[in-house]
Amino acid sequence: MRTVARLTTGRGRYTKGTKQNTKSTRTGYRSKLFVPFVSSIVLLVVSLPSCNKAPASTAEVSEIHIPRGAGGVGFLPLLVMEKYSLIERQAKEAGVPNLRVKWIGLGGPAVMNDALLSGAADFIAAGPPAFIILWDRTRDSAKVLGVAAMSSLPMYLNVRSDHLKKLDDVSEKDKIAVTAVKVSIPSLIMQMYARNKYGAAQLSRFDKYTVTMSHPDGVVALLSGSGAIDAHFTSPPFHQRERKDPHVRTIMTSDEVMGGSTTFTMLSTTTAFREKNPRVYASVLKALDEAIDIIVNDKEDAADILLASTGEGGFTRDEFIALMNDPSVKFTTAPENVMKYAEFMHDAGSIQKRPASWKDLFFPEIQDSPGS
Repeated sequence: MRTVARLTTGRGRYTKGTKQNTKSTRTGYRSKLFVPFVSSIVLLVVSLPSCNKAPASTAEVSEIHIPRGAGGVGFLPLLVMEKYSLIERQAKEAGVPNLRVKWIGLGGPAVMNDALLSGAADFIAAGPPAFIILWDRTRDSAKVLGVAAMSSLPMYLNVRSDHLKKLDDVSEKDKIAVTAVKVSIPSLIMQMYARNKYGAAQLSRFDKYTVTMSHPDGVVALLSGSGAIDAHFTSPPFHQRERKDPHVRTIMTSDEVMGGSTTFTMLSTTTAFREKNPRVYASVLKALDEAIDIIVNDKEDAADILLASTGEGGFTRDEFIALMNDPSVKFTTAPENVMKYAEFMHDAGSIQKRPASWKDLFFPEIQDSPGS
């Protein structure tokens, strides 16, 4: 019987064998080569889809854009989040280690709404009325909802004319400065007052007496006594500055009309952003909570941050510390009286859809809070 040379798999050398065994040996040889070959193909096919997926830590966006808002005490939580990189730190703990947050110098509801809907901004901060209009108009598209409230504080109707004892005393010769005629928080507050006292037909009773003016310009105009305006519906810290003048009195606050503490600024985003970036979304919400804790627990630091943001506004550190200690100025993620705005705006025809409750306006993460 003739011997032949064959390869023994796994040993890398030739050995002696018989002719009868050659066929089965070759078959075994091919089988042993085929198994790892097929295994390699299977592994390749299984791993192919993962080639198109980013690692878990980078599957979400790596950069977000947030406008700082119109400025002032209501937007202080954003300033704290920026200064201490709170979003970035929370994102890192959530498994998004390299998130970049770009803070944009945008203010004003219309501009920020456009930025959010165009994708130029991922979160925006504004007052409840501007948000509610955006919520109503995007119900069938971007589905913008509230992330959380940021601040609650009253607005004050300050006057210097002796004949103005209450809002009802305003006449054709008087002008009230507001940030935006008909659509600003002060304008809505006066409309609510008019409806409650004079009926729905008189809802716009005081609109004709209002003029658009920024808060700083309103302060200058009211304190100058020039007669350009007779009243200014303003917010802290501008209210505190005006009340230092002995000729200035407060004849109404928004909390009086709303029946209690009311959200002044809040954060919102689109449903698509939250669904595509759940960890980044959660990081922003946690960072907001952390910012509020910092403000509440270190009022002097909060005052310094606010002072640094005002530039040449003329305010002092002591003024801002006093503001931080004002019990009517609150920083909280719980929405307050937002539903009251929505109901009024629906009744007035400003929005088409009436939410069943305040929870219809916010994402689930905040719905366990004592909101209203």
